[in-house]
Amino acid sequence: MEATVTTCAHQRAPNLNNLTSIQPQIKPQHLNFTSHNTIFNPRNKSAALFLSHCSAKPNTNKEATDENYSSSESLPNSRIQPKDASVSSRGELSSSSSFSRGLIFDLGPKNSWDNFEIGSPVVKRFLGDEEERWYMWYHGRSSENPDFYSIGLAVSSNGIHWERGTGPVRSNADVGLVMSSSKDWWAFDTHSVRPCEVVIMPSTKVRTNSAVYWLYYTGFCSEDVELFDNSSDFDFKNGERVLKSLPGLAMSQDGRHWARIEGEHHSGALLDLGSDTEWDSLFIASPQVVFHGSGDIRMYYHSYDVKNGHFAVGVARSRDGMRWVKLGKMLGGGNKGAFDERGVVKARVLRDPKDGKYLMVYEGVDANRRRSIGIAESLDGLKQWRRVQDSPVFEQSGDGGWDCEGVGSPCLVQMDGDTEGWRLYYRGVGNGGRSGIGMAVSQGSEVKVFERWTGFLM
Repeated sequence: MEATVTTCAHQRAPNLNNLTSIQPQIKPQHLNFTSHNTIFNPRNKSAALFLSHCSAKPNTNKEATDENYSSSESLPNSRIQPKDASVSSRGELSSSSSFSRGLIFDLGPKNSWDNFEIGSPVVKRFLGDEEERWYMWYHGRSSENPDFYSIGLAVSSNGIHWERGTGPVRSNADVGLVMSSSKDWWAFDTHSVRPCEVVIMPSTKVRTNSAVYWLYYTGFCSEDVELFDNSSDFDFKNGERVLKSLPGLAMSQDGRHWARIEGEHHSGALLDLGSDTEWDSLFIASPQVVFHGSGDIRMYYHSYDVKNGHFAVGVARSRDGMRWVKLGKMLGGGNKGAFDERGVVKARVLRDPKDGKYLMVYEGVDANRRRSIGIAESLDGLKQWRRVQDSPVFEQSGDGGWDCEGVGSPCLVQMDGDTEGWRLYYRGVGNGGRSGIGMAVSQGSEVKVFERWTGFLM
C-alpha cells in the first residue's frame, strides 16, 4: 500500500520554541524529504518518507509543481490576500448583530469548497519574535458535494479575524482546501476526512530544514455502522446514516501539503475496531494526541458503547506516535438527567502548565441528543477523570442565535497570564442546521464558565 505525497516549496516554519501547545519529546524514525517517490510504512524500519510531484494537493494537476506558482500572484487562490481583498471569514452575518454573537468563522462564499457546512476547529497559536500567528485546520463540505468532508486551513494574526481560501491550496503560502479523501480503494478514508489534532515535530528530529506537522484525523469509508443489538432505548444514529471511521495520520512540512502515513491496520489506519464484545466495536473517531513525556504518548478517541447505551472516550498509548496499544475506556455517560447523560464525544485533552493536571474539554450528549460542552480533569490523564461541575461550561444560545441548536467540537487555547485566561473555539449549529465556528472566553484562569466573544480582545 502506498501513501500519496507531494513536494512543497521551503518556507520558514513558526518558531517552535515559542509554540504554546505541548511539544513532543520523542525520537521518531528519521524522515528523508527529497524528490523521490517512496512510501513510509512504520512496519518497515528501513523505509523513509520522500516527497514527490503527485496528487496530495487536492484536485490539482499531477504535473504542477510549486515552481509553477512561486511568482503567480495573479492566480485567484495562490496567496493569502491582503485584508481589503481577502475572503471574509464572517460570511453574510454582521459582527454587530446579537444573532452572530461569538461567531468568528462563517460558511464560505458561494462556489467555495466549504460553503455548505464547517466544523472540527483545530486551532494553534505561534509566537514569533515580532509577530503572532494563528493556524486553524477545520472540516468543510460544499453544496456541490454535500456528502463528502474535506480538510482546510485558515490563518490569522489574532485568532479572531481569519484569512481563508475558496479552493485547493496552490503554494506553501496559500490557504484553503488542503486534504481530501483517499483515492486508494483499500484505504479506510475513501469517503471523508476530518481533522482532530495537529502536533509540530521539532526540526532537529528529522532530516529537513523546516518543521514537520503531524495531523491526526478521522477517516470515513462508505460502509454504514450496523447496530445489531437494539436493546438500548437510545438510538444514537437518530435515523441518520453513520459511517464507519478509523483514526489516521498524515505529515507535512508546511501544514498544507500532506503525506498519509500508513498505520498497522490493513487499511492504513492507526487502530482497528474492538471485538463485538468491546466498547469500541462500531467505530473509532476524533483521535486527539497528547505527549506526556519521552516515549509516552496518549491518544484519546471516542466510540459508542452499545452495551451501556452511551458514547464514551477511551485512550491508547504509543512510544512513537504511530504504533498504538489500547488501554480501554476512561469516561462515559453522566448521571441521569445530566447534560452528558448519553455520553461524551470529541474530547480534547491538554495539560495545564500551572498545576500539571490534565483537562478534558468535550462535547456532551443529553437524553434529547442536545449537544453542549463540559470539562473534566485528572491528575495523570489516564484514570479517575472527574467532571469539574454537574452543568456544562458552555451551551447553546437562546433567542434564535446562530448556535441556538447546539455547540460542540471544542478546542481550548490557553492565553498569556491570568487575566486573559482561555479561549474556547467550537462548532455551533443554528436554525436549519446552518453551522459556523465560534469563540468564547473564560473569566480569568477559571475554566468553569465561558462567555461568547463580543468584541476585539487586546
